Amino acid sequence: MAKLGKNAQNEQEGKETVEFFKDLDREALNTERFLEKYSKQLGIIFGVLVLGVLGFFAYKQFVVAPKNVEAVKGFLAAQKNQTEGKDKEALGGKSAANPGFVGTYNDYSGTKVGELAAYNAGLLKFKEGKFQEAYDLLDKFSSDNKTLVALKYGAMADAKSGLNKNDEALALLDKASTASNDPYTAYYFTRKAGIVAIGLKKNAEAKKYFSAIDEKYQDYDNGMSDSYIEMTKYF
Repeated sequence: MAKLGKNAQNEQEGKETVEFFKDLDREALNTERFLEKYSKQLGIIFGVLVLGVLGFFAYKQFVVAPKNVEAVKGFLAAQKNQTEGKDKEALGGKSAANPGFVGTYNDYSGTKVGELAAYNAGLLKFKEGKFQEAYDLLDKFSSDNKTLVALKYGAMADAKSGLNKNDEALALLDKASTASNDPYTAYYFTRKAGIVAIGLKKNAEAKKYFSAIDEKYQDYDNGMSDSYIEMTKYF
């Protein structure tokens, strides 16, 4: 009986195997029919994908790369003028012969160097006292470097202060204080936010900033946060 049971089991397994391969054959046949039916459409889709990939690499090679090179040239020329104290020439933007930071940004805003040119141009505009223009240029800048982002928010806050919009400046300083993982940068903007908050008579906010300094950044503060916290009681 045991032997018959084993034969029956083998026979059943054999049938299952046959059915399995029949299913595979049917599936393969269905796939072939699908491919035959939609071969034209699939060919078009595949062609579009290939062209898309090739187009992307061509764009990077023949459009982005040359733009980056030209952007770097403009940026370095502007930086040289700035180093020599020629701020107007560094700012540029008035002629193709001397694009400066402004022209470099205008022509190559889609590049990282172009955005960095906007940041430098914003600082120079701030130096000229053109605070709104400075703010607008600084706002164009972005970076993966968190410390640079913190510096951007800090400079934008200064521009807002120049426009007598100190509430907006405080909000930007708050962003600057948390944007960077660098402890000194965080301390610097936290302290600056606290001082602006005192000026706005926002004592609770000021105390929050100086308490944060007392907890996290004592190494940089030399005990000054205690004095500022005391000040919040009288303003």
